[in-house]
Amino acid sequence: MEFKEAKFLLSCVAPDDFPKPVLKEVVFSGRSNVGKSSLINKLLRKKLLARISSKPGKTVSVNFYKVGESMHFVDLPGYGYARVSLSQKKEISRVAESYFQSPRKFAVVVQIIDIRRLPTRDDFWMLEFLLKKSIPFIIALSKKDKLKKSRYLERLEEIKEELLRFKNAPQVPFSSLTGDGIFALKKTIAEFL
Repeated sequence: MEFKEAKFLLSCVAPDDFPKPVLKEVVFSGRSNVGKSSLINKLLRKKLLARISSKPGKTVSVNFYKVGESMHFVDLPGYGYARVSLSQKKEISRVAESYFQSPRKFAVVVQIIDIRRLPTRDDFWMLEFLLKKSIPFIIALSKKDKLKKSRYLERLEEIKEELLRFKNAPQVPFSSLTGDGIFALKKTIAEFL
């Protein structure tokens, strides 16, 4: 599947600003600096559509991208960056929560976790939230290019155990740098559309 004719639509911090929930939405969630914007750019085959910040924790808005005539890609603010103030963390949390509490047409949430690291407490909180709300999700394992093959294979086994509670969700490793795994992720997203 190809996601064609993608364009930036708008950036919002309040539910009143969100576009009307007419189109299906593919939502990208994860901690700060996990590679959400890079993944969106790779999936849409546009290098600079989603802005990549050099400072983690900087984005506090929900960014909407119109993809063709049938869907939105939605980039949520990254969570869990340690070097932002408590008030900034609360604002990020408020914006993301307001998105999920507003009436939306969720197709799937792409929950991104860095394959090199143990999932964080915030990652687990998000996965539990999606499970509880019965929102379908994919676990996308980013930065696979950063591991040597033997360590990558070890991490695949370890992460199966770490995320055992969520074993029914597809787990798709990928690299936004090399493109490895992007086709598999597109195919998996398409199954939810």
